[in-house]
Amino acid sequence: MIEIDNTLISLDIIEKNFVCDYAKCKGVCCIEGDSGAPVNEEEIAILQKDLQNILAYVPKKNKKVLKKEGVFYIDQEGEKVTTLVENAECAFVTHNNGVLTCAIELAWKDGKTTLQKPISCHLYPIRSKKYRDFEALNYDTWHICKDAVCKGNTENIKIYQFLKESLIRKYGRNWYTQLEMIATEWQKQIK
Repeated sequence: MIEIDNTLISLDIIEKNFVCDYAKCKGVCCIEGDSGAPVNEEEIAILQKDLQNILAYVPKKNKKVLKKEGVFYIDQEGEKVTTLVENAECAFVTHNNGVLTCAIELAWKDGKTTLQKPISCHLYPIRSKKYRDFEALNYDTWHICKDAVCKGNTENIKIYQFLKESLIRKYGRNWYTQLEMIATEWQKQIK
């Protein structure tokens, strides 16, 4: 584990390769899984405030679910997560030429919301878990991401490098610079 400020980071994040391969996976992580994407209070407030703008980007059946059930629910682990449609796909998913896309992100690109997408989605395959005194960051391995591992191996891009933008969004540029320095030193030591 690596420690930066109040975060503990799994070595997998600086050692393993990963690059999403949307051409192959088609964004299936938006419809697979046991529950919706984790969302925090700030994200929920933005989603509620900007819901009308975001609804323009979601399919009709998803609009009905979001209007009826709201933007989140509490899952079996007690976490606030995005609403699901038919207990499967995220209610904010939209289908675009056979590829699943985030309606929140589309609205953000068009200036209709200030939320790019839930940080839990932006950080994937990293999952973060808050504890009393620290936050743990771990690599979430999932069979549906095998193509992302292959592409990461081919391009030799580590998880933290692939997620640079989202890690900076969540933890700041200084934090990321520290992670880069640690990763560089770590790579020298294991060669």
